[in-house]
Amino acid sequence: MTLAHAPVKIRITALAGLLLAAPFPVRGAPITFNTALPVHQGGWVLREQFVLNRNTDDPSSANRDVRVSGFVSVLGYGVTRDFALFGVLPYLDKRLDVNMAGQRVERSDEGFGDFILIGRYIAYTSDAPGRTLRIAPFLGVKAPTGRDDARDGLGRLPPPVQPGSGSWDVLGGAVLTYQTLDFQIDSQLSYQANQNANGFESGDVFRADASFQYRLWPRKLGGGVPAFLYGVLEANLVHAGKNRGGGAADPNSGGTTLFLSPGLQYVTKKWIVEAGVQVPVIQNLHGTALKNDYILNAGFRINF
Repeated sequence: MTLAHAPVKIRITALAGLLLAAPFPVRGAPITFNTALPVHQGGWVLREQFVLNRNTDDPSSANRDVRVSGFVSVLGYGVTRDFALFGVLPYLDKRLDVNMAGQRVERSDEGFGDFILIGRYIAYTSDAPGRTLRIAPFLGVKAPTGRDDARDGLGRLPPPVQPGSGSWDVLGGAVLTYQTLDFQIDSQLSYQANQNANGFESGDVFRADASFQYRLWPRKLGGGVPAFLYGVLEANLVHAGKNRGGGAADPNSGGTTLFLSPGLQYVTKKWIVEAGVQVPVIQNLHGTALKNDYILNAGFRINF
């Protein structure tokens, strides 16, 4: 087993809930992935999200402990009524504690990661009093803006601890949103195709996500209510292919994980405050791939 067997999930790839839509009145939004609701033409949306990802369930003798924490900044712009652009830039602190040659060592680095640019187009809209249905495909590219050659006293850091991947990757998918005055349902399919850089290639990632947001307060809508509290329950199915290094697939990487993600949102006309935690309920990973403990997401969104 090598240090490169640490999980690819800590790269915070394939959206992972880093996109957003403008928080219009009485509208919630998924915490861990995208939505099809619009950003108004000429308008901007800013999202800041704190992420804490902990991975300690190691079936190998290396007793790996991987912690990733940091902030993800998302800025969206409504180009037209139906087309919006989103820029995503993470700043992450990555740490790996591992047994090496009979000693416990820590390998770590922090910095800005890879920049993601995504275009999303609302291709289908069906509106009626008190409800709306929208379907929006999206396509994006991840640029290798993060450093991928960081070193410590033991040499070059393994790829999962590097701030950036070094590769140009593409991603795409589609999201469906059904929203009423009382609740909202979102679902998304996405795929990220990762490329080789420095002799290492992360496995491609497929995601299937679903979110249900229900208005907890006020129970009845009326005039003069400035804000709303939503309960959120999400499911995230993530399948990662095996990493490749030196032209060979790593048998101790990749696999399938199903997360359940409860959360809360406080929604006003101009901003949203939210928090949720992703808990793995099924982890079917290959070999000695490191399992996830939880992923905490907390942050805010502002439209202007």
